[in-house]
Amino acid sequence: MWHPRCFRRCYLDREPIEPGRALAEGEQHHQVTHWETLPEREMGESVKRGYSLFMNTQQMRTSGKVNNGMNCTNCHLGGGSVADAAPMWAAFVSYPAYRSKNKRVNTFQDRLQGCFLYSMNAEGGKPPEVTSQEILDLNAYSYWLSFGVAVDNNLPGRGFGHISEPELAPDYERGQQAYQENCAVCHSEDGQGRKVADRYVFPPLWGPDSFNWGAGMHKVNTAAAFIKHNMPLGQGGSLSDQQAWDIALFMDSHERPQDPRYDGILVKLKKVIMATTAIW
Repeated sequence: MWHPRCFRRCYLDREPIEPGRALAEGEQHHQVTHWETLPEREMGESVKRGYSLFMNTQQMRTSGKVNNGMNCTNCHLGGGSVADAAPMWAAFVSYPAYRSKNKRVNTFQDRLQGCFLYSMNAEGGKPPEVTSQEILDLNAYSYWLSFGVAVDNNLPGRGFGHISEPELAPDYERGQQAYQENCAVCHSEDGQGRKVADRYVFPPLWGPDSFNWGAGMHKVNTAAAFIKHNMPLGQGGSLSDQQAWDIALFMDSHERPQDPRYDGILVKLKKVIMATTAIW
């Protein structure tokens, strides 16, 4: 029988993400600046290119740096501006930071590379170079979003928000039912997303065009927090914590592209994954 106290023992590979602190009384989440404040000339052009890449990351698919059907804004909603949807304004001011995922201090540009490696499933495990135009432009766009934000790795709205540990063990069958009732209308009954003219308008949640094993969203606790606060789209908070956990388990139980760190020894990869913590 499931008991909450066994949660950490049963889910050692799903360490909790640390969301930003709660809003203080009278405080509000960071409000991104307006397009009218865009810098002039080269910097402004870089910000605009970064925004274009963020909203339509599929334009990089021909280069192999994106090797699935995902766009940055699928997880970082509203072009990276929405609180509790991994906003880029909170991420930008949280780096440099040590990440247990690669066991070193990372810059924000390193973190962007990681997104391409895992969430975008870069072909051959080769994300854009740190000095590439794409990374520079995404960095410029994130910097612009963070105008006015103090350097702080505990900003309200950071990450995907808090979700309580489940009262019941996350369950595949309950998750399947909740998925069909709440998610299938956008992501399709088989989880393969929705396309218009061969372009994804709603992302695939599993299968060959989804994020790979190494992505943060493939951690059940990460997916559960995202679902709780942001899904169904435009109705964040409408699902119970238990429903979010069940849907996350159901989603992450399906086949998807392999983690690029996999070298043929599954036990070795499992140890690597279990050693990692938060994605932000």
